[in-house]
Amino acid sequence: MQIIKSCLLKDNNNSSLQYSSSMRRIILLLGGLVIYYSSFAQPLNGSKKFSHQDTLRGSIGPGRDWWDVKQYSIYVIPDYDSKTTSGWTDIQFAVTKTVRNQSMQIDLQQPLHLDSAFCEGKKIKGVRQDGNAWFLELPTPSLKASAKNLTLRVYYSGKPVSARRPPWDGGWVWAKDKKGRPWMTVACQGLGASVWYPCKDHQSDEPDNGAVLQMLVPDTLVAVANGRKKDEKNMGNGKKLFTWEVKNPINNYNIIPYIGHYVNWSEKFDGEKGALDCNYWVLDYDLEKAREQFGRDVKPMLKAFEFWFGPYPFYEDGFKLIEAPHLGMEHQSAIAYGNDFKNGYRGNDLSKTGWGLKWDFIIVHESGHEWFGNNITTKDLADMWVHEGFTNYSETLFTDFNFGKEAGNAYCLGTRALIQNDIPIKGPYGVNQEGSGDMYYKGGNLVHTLRQLVNDDEKFRQILRGLNKTFYHQTVTSTQVENYISEKIGMDLSKVFFQYLSTTQIPVLEYKIDGNRVSYRWTDCVEGFNLPVKLQGVGLWVRPTQQWQETTLPEGGFTVDPNFYIKTKAS
Repeated sequence: MQIIKSCLLKDNNNSSLQYSSSMRRIILLLGGLVIYYSSFAQPLNGSKKFSHQDTLRGSIGPGRDWWDVKQYSIYVIPDYDSKTTSGWTDIQFAVTKTVRNQSMQIDLQQPLHLDSAFCEGKKIKGVRQDGNAWFLELPTPSLKASAKNLTLRVYYSGKPVSARRPPWDGGWVWAKDKKGRPWMTVACQGLGASVWYPCKDHQSDEPDNGAVLQMLVPDTLVAVANGRKKDEKNMGNGKKLFTWEVKNPINNYNIIPYIGHYVNWSEKFDGEKGALDCNYWVLDYDLEKAREQFGRDVKPMLKAFEFWFGPYPFYEDGFKLIEAPHLGMEHQSAIAYGNDFKNGYRGNDLSKTGWGLKWDFIIVHESGHEWFGNNITTKDLADMWVHEGFTNYSETLFTDFNFGKEAGNAYCLGTRALIQNDIPIKGPYGVNQEGSGDMYYKGGNLVHTLRQLVNDDEKFRQILRGLNKTFYHQTVTSTQVENYISEKIGMDLSKVFFQYLSTTQIPVLEYKIDGNRVSYRWTDCVEGFNLPVKLQGVGLWVRPTQQWQETTLPEGGFTVDPNFYIKTKAS
């Protein structure tokens, strides 16, 4: 999801900050748009003291480390008038190591209540609540690692957390459409899927065999979810049961119900793996606007991203855009769309270059997450830059693919005005805490800098495609991604990644000119920082260290290509 933060204007080399009339105009223009990152999802941003609950939620403790989720089957009955829900979740799981007298941690956030639980049909009598975690004492005193899957059924009910400002503030969304009719969904990235159904709420464990979502709703409404519709059944008493199924592994927070007065149309995209089913679900009165907006941007987006990243990762489940009562989210194969059928970010160009108004921001950005975030998912929230940095850069690559490389470069450099360098991009591990919102624009500019370092767009493209192939449908660590890129570029980039991801310092290339000689070195950087940079115009490369080096001053002067995200300082 996209975070917009307060802005500072910077020059292309980020060497100075300028408060100006332009700055004031930007602030005024974005006044109604700016979402301060500190409000993004209740548990995520800002400094905080971590609690026992944070550790339970964010780590793989003894109640989680011995079992692996294979599939979720979720049955939910939402009541719009009372803002309550009830239902159950079947969790199919495998025992991965032999345990004895070990409890099982199931996550379900208050004020929802775990009513009862059954393992293989036997009621679990020992149920202990610890905040938002519930520990179940399984009927058998010992479990052995086995290929056989077991099934846990958990019944729940109550009044779940309601989202105050979705998608940044998560929970159930109880909205009304423009005609005053019920419109319901969930937004829960960061806050966690356990805000609305019982699960093992940790990014590292995706259900290998996907998920089934059944929604019992009034028969005047239509219920849509991830994957493909398997059934629609009249249940009597004015109720309908809709069943949707996802075949591929999927992150917990991506499994989402959408319930409203939806209509649907579909088309085919001729992709790298054949015909991809594209389905669009929008409110009945928005059909024509959606046909025009989606018809213009979806296929060019898919074409661009398959070129850069490889085949769409979920052909079996299809691609969907679903109109939502909030701005948007990257729900796998069921992307939430709420950009008012406008180009840009609700009609604004975040880069201030004009290129961001050539396309619909939510269609491009949230779809980019199908590759980075949904196909490749980080095990820990601390590494979320892998999701957001690469997806932010997908905006640049879409612009590049459709409008040319200079347009893409301009767009990327334009977004630097949104970088804050407040806290490190990487967050603390094991406590469900992400780092700075700079994971978007600074993360994207880090990827852009790596592209300059590769200095060969075909090789860079193969690195991006290789990431999606190597880590296909996997959960990963940032270190795995960093090592992969270092290996493919052929250079140890560990210090470069540490500089940009774990510090707030932007490296400074200090230089001094004496006649026809120039001396240069890195400052404001970690020990061993070793990024080579290219000089603008002349195409020469320099390889600074933290020690002064001297060479003949090039005829074109000593100006670094602005596509490298660094500062320069003349001494």
